[in-house]
Amino acid sequence: MQYLLGIDIGTSSTKVLLLAETGYIVDDIDRLYDFEMPANGWTEQDPNLWWQAVREIIPEMLQKHNIDGKAIKGIGIAGQMHSLVMLDAEGDVLRKAILWNDQRTGKQVDEINEIVGAARHIELTSNPPLTGFTSPKILWVRENEPEIYEKCNKILLPKDYIRYKLTGEYVSDVSDASGMGLLDVKKRTWSEEILKDLKIDRDLLPSLVESVEISGYVTKEIAQELGLAEGTPVVGGAGDNAAAAIGVGVIKDGTGFTTIGTSGVVFVHSSKPSTDEKGRVHTFCSAVPNEWHLMGVTLAAGSSLQWFRNRFCHEEMAEADQIGVDVYKIMDDKAAEIKEGSDKLIFLPYLSGERTPHLDPDARGVFFGLSTIHEKAHLIRAILEGVAFSLNDCLSVLRELDVDAATMMLTGGGASSPLWQKIIADVFRCKMQTCKSNQGPALGAAILAGVGSAVFKDLQDGCEKVVEIKRVVEPSESEYANFYEIYKSIYQSLKVEYKKLSKI
Repeated sequence: MQYLLGIDIGTSSTKVLLLAETGYIVDDIDRLYDFEMPANGWTEQDPNLWWQAVREIIPEMLQKHNIDGKAIKGIGIAGQMHSLVMLDAEGDVLRKAILWNDQRTGKQVDEINEIVGAARHIELTSNPPLTGFTSPKILWVRENEPEIYEKCNKILLPKDYIRYKLTGEYVSDVSDASGMGLLDVKKRTWSEEILKDLKIDRDLLPSLVESVEISGYVTKEIAQELGLAEGTPVVGGAGDNAAAAIGVGVIKDGTGFTTIGTSGVVFVHSSKPSTDEKGRVHTFCSAVPNEWHLMGVTLAAGSSLQWFRNRFCHEEMAEADQIGVDVYKIMDDKAAEIKEGSDKLIFLPYLSGERTPHLDPDARGVFFGLSTIHEKAHLIRAILEGVAFSLNDCLSVLRELDVDAATMMLTGGGASSPLWQKIIADVFRCKMQTCKSNQGPALGAAILAGVGSAVFKDLQDGCEKVVEIKRVVEPSESEYANFYEIYKSIYQSLKVEYKKLSKI
């Protein structure tokens, strides 16, 4: 039997997944770790935490299943996008990685827009510069830690640091590089104009490959340490969402996925690099060679429901403990008793500001239409519907760009709610599906490894062997279109007031 490894370098944990050539998921193992917040709005993490996790998990996995390292035919790597890793000439980490959710770079984003021009930046990179992206982090280090920048020999993304440790190669793939703010996404190469404008030396950046291409081979030293065979191929891999798309079979036009995790993502595959000139959604290179994907993000998806649970559902939590079920199941059942529209109650899930389509850090959550008839169950259902409306904002922008999905996979923790599945299907007016496996980026990385190492014939073959549909939810006629129109108008009415409120 031949096997593949998929590695996912996440913000809170690293996961390694073992996939058999038949498409059967043998096992996955996680290692948890923390990130640091050295100042308000700052988030950092030691890259050695990721490498230590990989060093521990792979030997444990092989030993647990009594697998000879020679049976591992390929390794794929996925991971958190945008985070900045800086290495010196010896390949040692110069400072802790500045993470994707770090917000210190507002000044640098303004500088990039001034130097490059906001419209020109979107034209060149298919995206506006954001505080989460890598390029403003590079400028921040150059301006605030010049001694670190002076020593910098290579700039990498998290998964690419793991690639370097495995293979000794400085390489990234085009899907992950798309989120740096330095890539010409349409041409799938570094933008010489952006690099010149921002005075960033091209030699600091890794070389680029497609996600299924072999990027290097496991060195003799590392092979001996981890129990692998020397020369095991490591493929390009992908950024977390691009890899997750492979893991649920989203590899062609007309397909997409929606994730309800802490935040929410709407992701649609596209064979052409459509770009939103207003910068409301991202256009990135797909893990499918020479194709793309568009995606929008809502910041408080599952976290909106989690907030309500933690603050107002203590009775439900006690009941769940007593009968041995998940409290979200009880909340779901109560919300299901309320009719669609929550008796004219609408929730805006802007508890953490909003990204798509408003790019408004000052936006805040709202229950609109509260009256004496509303009970806790109404508020729960309104949250489910409000998050669906926010996700529909993302999909609506994609549809404006003529990028749509006839079928949408639903993933993440929220995908386990039958009610939420149905609400999203009705709001999107789109067939929703869930997978038997909800393994995310690690599974996609393993499939990519299978293609690069010729265990799978191509991505279609790999996805057919691995991806199994668990449930299909068809959309029904509903009143949600009317509620959605009101939902959209509420933000427009409040956006000036949000700004006033932030200044008090």
